[in-house]
Amino acid sequence: MAAATELTHPAADRIELVEVLAALGHPARMDIVRTLASAEAVYCGEVVPDLPRSSVTHHLKTLRESGVIRQEPQGRRTCLALRREDLQARFPGLLELVLAHAQAG
Repeated sequence: MAAATELTHPAADRIELVEVLAALGHPARMDIVRTLASAEAVYCGEVVPDLPRSSVTHHLKTLRESGVIRQEPQGRRTCLALRREDLQARFPGLLELVLAHAQAG
């Protein structure tokens, strides 16, 4: 069994398009992705401060398990980063298209 602080991430070659699209299909998760796209890395509490902690936890888990983000514990904080290179390698142009559409809308 994994330790409480150990978070699992799919390998880049195991990221599935349907899971990525499902994860990106929620407005709160798109807000998180937009925030991460504009920064190298962000700490968990800085992503969506207006949502309840349980909702943020759920959305981050969905994004992490789909392969969209990477969560790395750093002491008492959790650093979040968009898996831009992995997504680009697996689905060229997808992330840029989604982000461009999100900004236009």
